[in-house]
Amino acid sequence: MRTVLYLVVLFVSTVWYGLKATVAGLLRVKRVPGGVYDNCGRDWARVCLRAAGVRVSVEGAEHLSPDEPQIVASNHASFFDILAIYGYLPVPVKFVAKKELFAIPIFGQALRAVGHVRLDRTHLKQAFGAYETAARQIAEGRLNMLVFPEGTRTRTGELQPFKKGPFVLAIMAQVPVVPAYVANTFGIQPKGSLVVHPRPIRILLGPKVPVDGLTVEDRDALTEHVRVAVALLKDRVDAEQRRGQVSAHL
Repeated sequence: MRTVLYLVVLFVSTVWYGLKATVAGLLRVKRVPGGVYDNCGRDWARVCLRAAGVRVSVEGAEHLSPDEPQIVASNHASFFDILAIYGYLPVPVKFVAKKELFAIPIFGQALRAVGHVRLDRTHLKQAFGAYETAARQIAEGRLNMLVFPEGTRTRTGELQPFKKGPFVLAIMAQVPVVPAYVANTFGIQPKGSLVVHPRPIRILLGPKVPVDGLTVEDRDALTEHVRVAVALLKDRVDAEQRRGQVSAHL
């Protein structure tokens, strides 16, 4: 029953908020922090999470700057990563989305209206062009960008290798990277499944990784630095869960 409710709400809310954002775009409503576009995304995500019976908590919000641009680099285990971050991160985020998402009726038009960046990962030249566009948008619009450096959702729940593209973006934009780990989403709706298994989500944020003075040649070191930071957040969650299991058996 929970799965049916979630799927119905996901469809209806995507249409409703997608149309709302699309109409605002057609009417040339300006993008401002806390405006119609940010509200549509946040409200859409929260409605879907409530329908799925999922609660979200955020730890380490002090590492985010409310008035300065930054890139949030997160693990990616489920579609619920997007819902949780989009709905509950205390700053509005834009994301670099794969081109297939822009082909979805209404949803794709809404992505364009809100200002997310289309990325064609099948052609390297186009991908770097998209990152250059995003870097300009960050610098000019003082945006917060959400990236998933793993590139695709994990099939095992473990952290995958990080791709370098998002860190080229950070260097080009000269904005810091905030490591993030979204815990417990893998078990909610594994890749390829429609069934929802509600459980609380934790978003953990780590200290910013500065990029001041770095060049594109430093992308490998930056990539590894941020992956280690995300892995440490994951280790923290895993250790807490192990301690909880031990306590439960005593």
